[in-house]
Amino acid sequence: MNNIKTSLSVAAAFLSALFSYAVNAATLAEDVQSLYDTQLKDLFIHFHENPELSFKEDKTAARLGDELEALGYTLHRGIGGTGLIAMLENGPGPTVMFRADMDGLPVQEKSGLAYASKAKQLDWDGNEVYVMHACGHDVHITSLVGTAKLMAERKDQWSGTLMLLGQPAEERVAGARVMMEDGLWDRVVKPDYAMAFHVTSALPTGQLAAPETSAYSGADTVDILIKGVGAHGASPHTGVDPIVLGSQIVMGLQTVVSRNLAPRRPGVITVGSFHSGTKHNIISDAAKLQLTVRSESPEDRQVLLEGIKRVAINMGRVAGLPDEMLPEVIVYEGEGVPPTINDVAFTREVRSGWNEYFGSQIFNDGERLGMGAEDFGFFTTDPYIPSLYFAVGGTPESAFKAAANGGAPIPSHHSPLFKIEPEGSVTLGVEASVSALLNVMAP
Repeated sequence: MNNIKTSLSVAAAFLSALFSYAVNAATLAEDVQSLYDTQLKDLFIHFHENPELSFKEDKTAARLGDELEALGYTLHRGIGGTGLIAMLENGPGPTVMFRADMDGLPVQEKSGLAYASKAKQLDWDGNEVYVMHACGHDVHITSLVGTAKLMAERKDQWSGTLMLLGQPAEERVAGARVMMEDGLWDRVVKPDYAMAFHVTSALPTGQLAAPETSAYSGADTVDILIKGVGAHGASPHTGVDPIVLGSQIVMGLQTVVSRNLAPRRPGVITVGSFHSGTKHNIISDAAKLQLTVRSESPEDRQVLLEGIKRVAINMGRVAGLPDEMLPEVIVYEGEGVPPTINDVAFTREVRSGWNEYFGSQIFNDGERLGMGAEDFGFFTTDPYIPSLYFAVGGTPESAFKAAANGGAPIPSHHSPLFKIEPEGSVTLGVEASVSALLNVMAP
């Protein structure tokens, strides 16, 4: 009989906990909407109207830091320039970092929005340029403030240390690396888990994408310097034409991915620039190719970079160049970024919590079509931190239906026409972030 009573008591406690979770879920949704209506809507408009360029986010970082500090977080400012960390300690448990990037782009906004940016700023070369949040970073930092407030109000529902990170210069894929070089984890503490999201115009509002593999590819910047022997255009036999050699290298590079990576392992080698020559009838003595290289793992990166060197150097030998004149391949290590790879176990844990909270309809698990790059991997690769980078839909479903019926196409990121539906984007960003953190940091 006592065993039966004990079992009933345990079951009752379990059901009570489930009921409490459901009530909290409903309350969270209401609180997110209320917070958007009373504070986050105006904050988003402020950030959208006042964008700043990479490593020049002084006012943005100051406002973001002040908002977080007012909520009781301990601020560490000026990391890697304008980067900042906000810490909220709440008993024993994991340290979880959540990152939001802050910078805008040198783009003149033509979205037609009532709150469109008219801001101008001196760029890195001293030129005055228009600046726009053409990639949704205003959504990210607005949502970070919302997440900070709701987590601070729910300290009875989680335990551990929450670390909120404002990152500069994501658009130049440099801010995360610079913060790490400035001793980020030595200044605070290395987190046990890391998270971030990106709003995307390619997904409908109300949907999330959280792949168990890579969220973004690694990227490398490569130059190939080609030496030739100049000659008259009417006497090509007296020289070595670097344009012909360069063309052979370009075509040879097309086989590096297809014949070195397994068919289901993605990779991209794109020659984005080919410069040589000055006049119709002069064979130049030099050419320069500029490449972007995308990969999904450190191993694949090595395969592609070695393949590029092999093709370039040996095509030079085919052209009859001596060793001292063979093409030179330059990999700009300071401009490369590692892939952003989601930790499978951590991603499954968070997705499971979202499935219970939102329902399975929240997920959009469509195929990733491009190989865009992000610098979030600098935070999580060395040393390794289990992490999840997810996407939040930012375009109303009605806009997709209109585009499919011959209406205006959905503007891409970095376009002067780019625009995000702020309410659906910010509210889902906050709700997904807070529900995930409450799950990961449950007492």
